Amino acid sequence: MNQDKTLLVTTPSVDGKHIVRVSGLVQGNRVRARNNGKDFLAVLRNVLGGEMGQYSRLLTESREQAMSRMVPQAEELGANAVVHLRFATSMILSGTAEIPVYGTAVVLED
Repeated sequence: MNQDKTLLVTTPSVDGKHIVRVSGLVQGNRVRARNNGKDFLAVLRNVLGGEMGQYSRLLTESREQAMSRMVPQAEELGANAVVHLRFATSMILSGTAEIPVYGTAVVLED
């Protein structure tokens, strides 16, 4: 994955650039399961209050991994950017979440 080469934005366009070609939908996902040891600590944190840092880190890592699966698809289509990038989270099984990312692969020029 070369995110330095492939621009990723949540907006439908990029200021100062023109979309000269739409290459198509690209997507990536990551499925993660909970860790029971961390869950016990998270329950305590939930009761006492505060951020559940281990879950925040888990979701951040999962989003990054999902993007790392999406970017090569865009590059294979000849795109240099993905616009209108979106993330979602859904529960597949109890304790298991899917983090999909998707967007439109495009070619941008000045």
